[in-house]
Amino acid sequence: MILLVSENDSFNPYQELLKAVIGFIDVAGLYFALTQLTHRNISQNHKFQAIGLGWAFADSVLHRLAPLWVGARGLEFTWDYILQGLEANANLVFSISLAALGSLMWLRKNKPKALIPIIYACAGIVATMPSITSYLRRGLGWHFSKVVGFELFTSLVTAFISCQLFATCQRPST
Repeated sequence: MILLVSENDSFNPYQELLKAVIGFIDVAGLYFALTQLTHRNISQNHKFQAIGLGWAFADSVLHRLAPLWVGARGLEFTWDYILQGLEANANLVFSISLAALGSLMWLRKNKPKALIPIIYACAGIVATMPSITSYLRRGLGWHFSKVVGFELFTSLVTAFISCQLFATCQRPST
């Protein structure tokens, strides 16, 4: 089956819905990796880090290796390649944050009940981030550098929130 990508820069809600569905398929893949695969010599605290790094590496190779390899080796280098590298770093942080949130959702049985909606809301935002950034770029007309800045900022905020949630769920409940 051939996937045809539209060449126009207009915002297409159907295409963005498909991106969101793919984001939730990623969440299902993380669920499978976190809960079904057995890792003998790794603790639960480090399991999400290993899976998040592996997921981010696969995402980076599939989406960014060919354009960077072909474009950056050419004679005409542009700043877009630097921005693509920064975007890849933001996506690395998003992947690790999503794996941490998934670990909290599916592996932690003693989490406080008040944090459950926050965990699911953060995971939903991270899973739909490609659609959000596409809307900012195509729907609102943001430049690529502004979108990358938004991704970097939101990835740091998401990492901070997921770190705080993870630390809160590690504490013994009283």
